[in-house]
Amino acid sequence: MRVALGRFARSGIETRLGGDVSTGVQLALHHYIRRLRSARRPIDPPHFGSAVPAGDAAATVDVTLDPDVEAVLEQEARRHRLPLEQILRHAVFVCLADFDFGPDARAGGAVSTGPSRLVGNSDDSVLN
Repeated sequence: MRVALGRFARSGIETRLGGDVSTGVQLALHHYIRRLRSARRPIDPPHFGSAVPAGDAAATVDVTLDPDVEAVLEQEARRHRLPLEQILRHAVFVCLADFDFGPDARAGGAVSTGPSRLVGNSDDSVLN
């Protein structure tokens, strides 16, 4: 699946989650799903600003989604009546915000790094 992130989101992923943007997006999506299943749900995605600014095509990335992850994200897109790609971009921003402002941000903490720790986990904690 191709996801147009925009330069700002791509820069955030490269800075906070490593240079491999596709892997960073996958980590962000798993983090978002964990938040959806937690007591501390993420804020709803905005219904404005869904388009990536013109000229930001260089910030488009290919992401392979696990079928379970894709199903949860598609359900979230239907719930909000938004395109799946907009939910994906929102998930990236939620993850980056959690990284920057979460309880472990000052200690150099990071989001969890694997689907087995995120998908289907009933633990309410957000960050490692």
